[in-house]
Amino acid sequence: MTPEVAVLVSRVRADDKRIFEALERRSVPYVQLDARTLHGSAHPGPRRPRPVVLNREISYTRACYGAELLEAAGHEVVNSGAATALCGDKWRTSTALARAGLPTPRTVLALTPEAALEAWEELGGPAVVKPLVGSWGRLVTRVPDRATAEAVLEYVAALPSPQSHVVYLQELVEKPGRDIRVGVAGGEVIGAVYRRSDGWRTNVAQGAHTELCEDAEEFGTLALAAAEAVGARIAGVDLIEDTDGRPQVLEVNAGLEFSGLQRALGEKVSVADALIDVVLGRQPW
Repeated sequence: MTPEVAVLVSRVRADDKRIFEALERRSVPYVQLDARTLHGSAHPGPRRPRPVVLNREISYTRACYGAELLEAAGHEVVNSGAATALCGDKWRTSTALARAGLPTPRTVLALTPEAALEAWEELGGPAVVKPLVGSWGRLVTRVPDRATAEAVLEYVAALPSPQSHVVYLQELVEKPGRDIRVGVAGGEVIGAVYRRSDGWRTNVAQGAHTELCEDAEEFGTLALAAAEAVGARIAGVDLIEDTDGRPQVLEVNAGLEFSGLQRALGEKVSVADALIDVVLGRQPW
């Protein structure tokens, strides 16, 4: 049977298993593409009908190049290579959100650690240094004062990768012990959760716990606008509230990790099915 859907994935996580189970339950023919074995030509052969690809690759580099390789071969990929590349780069995401006029924390980019110290001064207070590419809150560092900034940037200057020397700084927003993750698929809100933590980082990977945000529509308009700004048909949009309770867009994740969202939603909504509906063209865009 010719597959309707291909799932690009190497490390199969719990979320990916839910997607496979939903495809089987719905009798949708599919194939798994292991990104670690994928190769292709810059000069592909004649175009012919090919399955739509759901990009679930965990490696940012393989997710980007895998999507572009498959697009060159004639596949439609969700999310596209362009959207995946944009979302995975924090600076490019910030500039796309700013161009769309969406509220985001003040952000600056310094091309060297030396320039970053001056940039920290221009932000005028506590800031956060983040790697340009990365997830799960890893290597995200709170910089409350100049002495800490000097120490952090000295460490950054000693890193071997030239990309590591390009410093992304963002103002520290004093959030109320939580942020909001909104799941978006095909121009619609799947649901939203609060992520709470005793620490200042509210990533689930850093130990935060999730609880259902009953009024997802309160944040839905902003989340949908953020996903549209970066061209992501499927997205996990991270919002943060300032001291006045106004939401701002922090990040847009092209590879929606939804275990916490699914637990909070319970049996009311299947996130996996919502993603499949987008891939099968049953959701608007």
